[in-house]
Amino acid sequence: MEFDLPLIWAAIIAFAILAYVSLDGFDLGVGIMFPFVSERSGHRNTMMNSVAPIWDGNETWLVLGGGGLFAVFPMAYGIVMPALYAPIITMLLGLIFRGVAFEFRWRASEKNRIWWDRSFAFGSVVASFAQGVCLGALIQGVKVTDRVYAGGPLDWLSWFSVLTGVAVVVGYVLLGSTWLVMKTEGELQAIARKFAFISGLGTLALIGIVSVATPFLSAEYHLRWFEGINIIYSVIVPGLVLICAAILFLGLRKGREVRPFLAAHGIFLLCYIGIGISFYPRMIPPDVTIWAAASPDKSLEFLLVGTVFLVPTILAYTIYSYWVFRGKVDSSEGYH
Repeated sequence: MEFDLPLIWAAIIAFAILAYVSLDGFDLGVGIMFPFVSERSGHRNTMMNSVAPIWDGNETWLVLGGGGLFAVFPMAYGIVMPALYAPIITMLLGLIFRGVAFEFRWRASEKNRIWWDRSFAFGSVVASFAQGVCLGALIQGVKVTDRVYAGGPLDWLSWFSVLTGVAVVVGYVLLGSTWLVMKTEGELQAIARKFAFISGLGTLALIGIVSVATPFLSAEYHLRWFEGINIIYSVIVPGLVLICAAILFLGLRKGREVRPFLAAHGIFLLCYIGIGISFYPRMIPPDVTIWAAASPDKSLEFLLVGTVFLVPTILAYTIYSYWVFRGKVDSSEGYH
């Protein structure tokens, strides 16, 4: 039996990116919420304690996705980097800034801690917005000539990429607030519920705006979503998003703790599926396909052997970490 190795690797990279967005998204959301919660209440310590054991492990998936793209789809990597150099570097600097602030905050005096709090929030916002900009730039298409990037240094910047940047920031707040609903109690949980309601409405509104705008970016997008048999996708995916939205808001209203978090991730998953429907079989719209961007089969086979062991190991570690640190956050303990 012959396997379509480029397609298998595309699925692996797609899974790694989805895992990163799903897992690191909520702790970025927690950072974005930081300025809106009073330091005097002690809630910021609890918020940070909720992600302290897992935040750095969540970013492992970003390394896997980026490293895998470089090794398995070198042509795609060689096009994406010059096309999105500025937002990608901005994202990485934001993540670094955020990580440094995370560590130094606990060592700072009470007087100086505010600056690390602001740094933590700033890094979270910058990294989240840059990720959304990268997504929007890819959706709107990348100019390629003779297998290399042929656009300008600012082609990534457009009203659409800014829109998707804002959408990702608001969406991450939804993930972060529902995470806090699940992990905290009392006043902080009540605050998180309010954030979840507001960000939930904002996320759905921005998903709607982006979804309406996307088909007008490319005739192929319009054909895929609104013509022929693919109209099924344009009905099923939005319908499932509405179901997840109903579960989200009903869960928040009835005081549920786990359901809103799962529903928020369901919304993200369905949006990701929608992007996949729009992209396939392209690795980089509008012209670079999965097979054109892939390394030779021998290289794909060699790398797949290691990945068969690597991905389950990362998954096992991630599951174990979440299991060990399950339950409510103990506000009396801190990250040291």
